[in-house]
Amino acid sequence: MSKYGTWEPVIGLEIHVELNTKSKLFSAAPNRFGDEPNTNITELCTGEPGTLPILNKAAVHKAIQFGCAVGSTISKISTFDRKSYFYPDLPRNFQITQFHEPIIRGGAITAGIDSYVKIFDIHEAHLEDDTGMLKHFSRFTGIDYNRSGVPLLEIVSEPCISSPKEASTYAMMIRSIMQHIDASDCNMEEGSMRFDANISVRPKGSKELRTKIEIKNMTSFNNMEMALDLEIQRQIKEYEEHDDDLSIIQQSTYRWDSEKREPVLMRLKENAADYRYFPEPDLLPIVLTDEYIEKVRQSLPELPYDRMKRYVEILKIPQNNATFLISNKKLADYFDSGLKLCNNAKSLCNWIIVEFAGRIKNTGKNLTDIGISSDHIATLVNLIDKKTITGKIAKVVADDMIASPGKSPEDIIAENSDYQPIHDRDKIETLVDNVLAKNSQSVKDYKAGNKRAFGFLVGQVMKISGGSACAQTVNELLRKKIN
Repeated sequence: MSKYGTWEPVIGLEIHVELNTKSKLFSAAPNRFGDEPNTNITELCTGEPGTLPILNKAAVHKAIQFGCAVGSTISKISTFDRKSYFYPDLPRNFQITQFHEPIIRGGAITAGIDSYVKIFDIHEAHLEDDTGMLKHFSRFTGIDYNRSGVPLLEIVSEPCISSPKEASTYAMMIRSIMQHIDASDCNMEEGSMRFDANISVRPKGSKELRTKIEIKNMTSFNNMEMALDLEIQRQIKEYEEHDDDLSIIQQSTYRWDSEKREPVLMRLKENAADYRYFPEPDLLPIVLTDEYIEKVRQSLPELPYDRMKRYVEILKIPQNNATFLISNKKLADYFDSGLKLCNNAKSLCNWIIVEFAGRIKNTGKNLTDIGISSDHIATLVNLIDKKTITGKIAKVVADDMIASPGKSPEDIIAENSDYQPIHDRDKIETLVDNVLAKNSQSVKDYKAGNKRAFGFLVGQVMKISGGSACAQTVNELLRKKIN
């Protein structure tokens, strides 16, 4: 049974992605994170009277790339509108967005979720400029307008998401697509990818859409899953305690408090009329040709879902591992680079995402950033496959590679005699005789049909050899002597 019993969540996501253009959407101010506050600004960014917006063509190009990547209809004519509201981070008191004629309509994303594959439908995606950033101090609040005017692509899904896990999987695939087409780095710690969610619940089997609650500005996949789950359970509890009274849930907007780990009420939800949308008088429509759109479509790189199919169907990598790889383009590129030197794709994948990733998981660093080349991991896998070293020695070598990121596994092995595997048959035979003499009961158990007993004997030989004995020779000698 579902975690939510007889109830079904209905979720729609609005994902805001900052596009990685050199300048802002309507001004020449640099689009750059991390600079001193209020340095990457022009008169337009701060809403000075008389300033006029000039559209950034690169932002339009990146929006079209995304639309082509997800099979959307690209509008050959799209327009901008003013969305009016009053808040300190919006100095001109309106946002320039696309309400009536967005640049992208429709589209879909396919993603694997645990044991099933789901197609998520996109309603639209539109261009708009970002707001400034409020910074709260103990006695006052400051405003940094460096972010004001940064180009955003807001991607709006249909209400087709049925669980917090599906929501995070869909969002991860959006991130992966944006990274693959080089439209955004999607760095959530820097705010270049943010999530707003609309959540309602209904009895299973019902087709009605009940009153929805919006939760804004979730900036991690874990936070999003947690926020959605809490809100779903709250709504279910309210309906069940009030005899399914449809008026008990009031349309409203919450923000996610990551420190308290709970949604905080901001306001009763506005409707579109409250924003007083009207056409932006200072910008001409975006006019595109079929030829240009097709040129963008043909220039797309290999996309995440196609990449995953290649990993699973051709390289025979397990589905979960393939999904993990494509969720981070840098890691997938790192893996593909290693494949140029290594034919054992499954083993290479395991060493990258399990062995090495596990060794650095508590450091806060990524494997692609610590200085270990994919060539060195590929070489380590090759050394195992060639039986130059054993798997146990390889794990110790991996530890040394983490400690000395620039050093190759061959150099590490050459410098340490303990890493030299034992191939001398006489030495291994002595070890085998020693183990057999001390474990006569295991020998009897194996002869009686207990296959695990043989594995135990192999393990004992490897243990006293420090993992350096050639496993093939150990197996051969044990079978010969027992039989």
